[in-house]
Amino acid sequence: MPNFKCKRLKKLALPFEKDGICFEWAGQNANTSLVFTRLKECEFFLQISRLKDEFLIKGEKHFRPEQVGFLQEALLLFKRQFCEEIISEALALKSNRLLEKSEFIKDSKDLKADFSKFDKLFLEIGFGSGRHLLYQAKNNPNALIIGVEIYTPALEQVAKLAKINELKNVILIKTDARILLSELNSNSLDKIFIHFPIPWDKQIHRRVISKDFASECLRVLKPEAKLEIRTDSEDYLEFCKEIFASQEVEIKKNANLDIVSKYEARWKRQEKDIYDFIVTCKEKSLALAEIPRFKANDLSFNLRELQKIRQNFKPSYFRGEDFFIRLENLYFINEENLLLKLVFGAFDKNEHGYLLLNKKCKFLFKEPFRTKENSKALLRLKELLEF
Repeated sequence: MPNFKCKRLKKLALPFEKDGICFEWAGQNANTSLVFTRLKECEFFLQISRLKDEFLIKGEKHFRPEQVGFLQEALLLFKRQFCEEIISEALALKSNRLLEKSEFIKDSKDLKADFSKFDKLFLEIGFGSGRHLLYQAKNNPNALIIGVEIYTPALEQVAKLAKINELKNVILIKTDARILLSELNSNSLDKIFIHFPIPWDKQIHRRVISKDFASECLRVLKPEAKLEIRTDSEDYLEFCKEIFASQEVEIKKNANLDIVSKYEARWKRQEKDIYDFIVTCKEKSLALAEIPRFKANDLSFNLRELQKIRQNFKPSYFRGEDFFIRLENLYFINEENLLLKLVFGAFDKNEHGYLLLNKKCKFLFKEPFRTKENSKALLRLKELLEF
């Protein structure tokens, strides 16, 4: 990722704005500063880390902009304006990275706004090169194809291809699919595709398929809708059989699809067996139970309370039966504002967040997903801050 090192920093006179880029404020702790940056509709942190006798400046890793060009432009301006004696840099703007916000890459909070426009909803988890996703979009114009992926280059590449093909029924989201499923309504999806998930044969706990995941898939699928898993791993196939032992299942071997990925084509040339594991949802699921909702703006701290939090803060951890919350770092902005870095949620699908502490608290960048584990963790937060 783009970054650079320098020997000296000038005083940060913020806010500072130039060329459409605004450095609004900075939060600081002993070794790190976070500079809140705004470029067009994108918000993110530049992170300044103090090393032995130099500074490393880069994008904060959890909330970097999807458009890497935005981060590069912000770093270049910050370097020119506030840094002296540059030691090294990796900042060259790459023409193959999206600089404009793509109409296809969306935040999960905006997802449901598009549902009513389509007759069917398909979800593909881990779409990779996007060949199968784009094929489904072209051949099902009345279906909204939702692609979930965690790798930014894959999102950018498929967004470009969707634009070239003038598709109007594709949404791409960067997130953990397990968390996204918890936000979807029961009985809402017509198909779920998971093609060639990483087998993780030596770390089975890292597999996307699990009993909880299977329950969530069946909850969001409509009756008679299907979950289609395609794999080249016989061990993974047997694992799926165990997970979905009570469900109606169809298994195919070496079935030919109209579209294949380059990896599948390679495996076929090697005469490797390919398996399709297809689960049909047979029951209508109950609606999501109402979950107590944590609202950040329900929290409020006066100057004396903020001072006490700052004086007594230390990294801490709380573990519940099915959730956890970790207070990682506290950053000082000014007497009226502190910034708290959190990790919270379920043990296998946690979230990171930055919570602005002041008279009316709020999460920066995005609201947490409304999972029961997140809600339990965040409802515990106020107790943890009452030093």
